[in-house]
Amino acid sequence: MGDILTNPKARRDYQILETVEAGIVLRGTEVKSLRGGRGQISDAFARVEQGQAWLYNVHIDEYSHGNIHNHLPKQKRRLLLHKSEIRKLFSLASIKGNTLVPLSFYWKNNRVKVSLAVGKAKAEYDKRHDLQRRETEREIQRALQRDRPAR
Repeated sequence: MGDILTNPKARRDYQILETVEAGIVLRGTEVKSLRGGRGQISDAFARVEQGQAWLYNVHIDEYSHGNIHNHLPKQKRRLLLHKSEIRKLFSLASIKGNTLVPLSFYWKNNRVKVSLAVGKAKAEYDKRHDLQRRETEREIQRALQRDRPAR
């Protein structure tokens, strides 16, 4: 039950404040294309418009065995959330600097779900600080591996 699509830029570019699981309205050809792992969500974002949540810039490749009723690759897609969840996300996302970004698409009970997060944009120095911290941790692990006696 692994991820279908992941957004590696989300955790790098945003400080994740809160996550929520949402359903997504998809057509049959979109689901079939996702089963093959054909799509990307690295530039995707969500908005709340007129009381409904919508996902933009999700690219799901056209299904290779589709016909004239195949889907458009970059159309906006509706997210399925309770009204209270939508209101909560709208209030969090309306704060300056916050945005709604999808972290991943995954299977749950044979349905495609979206892990949606409220993220606050990181400044450039925060990204550098995270990179520096990860590099330091890697060096410590290498040193520990090197100094460990062979069994």
